[in-house]
Amino acid sequence: MSDFGIPQFPVARPRRLRATPALRRLVRETRVSTDNLVMPLFARPGKGVRRPIASMPGNFQLSVDELVKEAREIHKLGVPAILLFGIPDKKDAKASGAYAKHGIVQTAVRAVKDAVPELLVITDVCNCEYTSHGHCGIVHKRRDGALDVDNDATLELLAKSAVSHAEAGADIVAPSDMMDGRVAAIRRALDKTGFEQTPILSYAAKFASGFYGPFRDAAESPPQFGDRRTYQMDYANGDEALREVALDIAEGADIVMVKPALAYLDLVRRVKERFGMPTAVYNVSGEFAMVKAAAKNGWLDERTVVMETMTAFRRAGADIIITYWAKDVARWLAV
Repeated sequence: MSDFGIPQFPVARPRRLRATPALRRLVRETRVSTDNLVMPLFARPGKGVRRPIASMPGNFQLSVDELVKEAREIHKLGVPAILLFGIPDKKDAKASGAYAKHGIVQTAVRAVKDAVPELLVITDVCNCEYTSHGHCGIVHKRRDGALDVDNDATLELLAKSAVSHAEAGADIVAPSDMMDGRVAAIRRALDKTGFEQTPILSYAAKFASGFYGPFRDAAESPPQFGDRRTYQMDYANGDEALREVALDIAEGADIVMVKPALAYLDLVRRVKERFGMPTAVYNVSGEFAMVKAAAKNGWLDERTVVMETMTAFRRAGADIIITYWAKDVARWLAV
C-alpha cells in the first residue's frame, strides 16, 4: 500500500504488446482488407488502346478489350469492385454520350459483366467528361450575365445516364455532379424503369479541391471556363457537409462518400458516427500522384505510406476505399 492507502500495482507497459510482429498483429485495432477496395478505371473508344496517364503512373486510358483484361486481373486479386469513368470520342453541350445506349461506359459495363460477372461494376454518373465545355451539366446564363450550370435541367440528364448504366448491367450507380436533388431524381428514374434494386453510391460531400488535377488529365474533363466552385463544396465547411450527406440519405442514397479523402478524415469520422451508413472515401488522383512522386525521388517508402494511409481511412470510419492503389494493396495484403 502507498502512503495514501492506494494499492501498488506493477506499472503498465504498453510496449510489451509491440515487441514482435505477431504481438502487433494480435492486438491491431484496425484492419484493411481487399474487401474494402474499389479500383477506378478509365474507358475510351478503340481497340488495343492502353494509353498511359503521365500524372498517374501505372494508370491508363483503356479501350474496352484492354479494360476487360484489367477487370479480370482485378477480380483475380480479390478486389470486389471497379469504378468506371468514360472518355467519349465526341462531346457536345448536352452530354449526349453520357446516356447513349452504346456509349463508352455502357459498352464497357456490358463487356465487363459478360467477362467477369462476379465483379461489381460501379459507374460514375456525371456529365463533365461528355460536355464540350467540361462542366457537370447544362450551362445557362444567369441574370448577372455569368455562365453557370442549370441545376434542375441537369437532373434529367443525370437520371437518363443512371438508367442507361443500369440497363447495361451496372451494379451500383454513383452520381458525382453535386447538383441539388440528383439522388432523388435518379432514385425515381431507376424505380420507374424497374431498377428498384440498383443501389446509389452518392458523392455526398464532394469538395472543390486542388487534389483533382491529375484526374482531369485522365478523364480529359477540365472546365473550359470558370471552375466548379458554384456546385462543389467549399473545403472550409464541415457542418454543411453533414447537411449534404443528410439530404442525400433522405433522397435515397444507399452509400455515401466523402471526396477527397486525406484532408477530410475528420468529416469521414463525423459522417460515420452521425449516420452509421456504409461510408466510402475516394483516395483521389492528387493524393496518389504526390506519393508516387515522392517515392520516385526516394523521399519515402511507397508501400509503407500507402498502407498507413489505407489504415487511416479505415480508422476514420470508411468501409469502402476507392483508390488507384487497389491492385497494389491487394498484392501486399496477400504476402
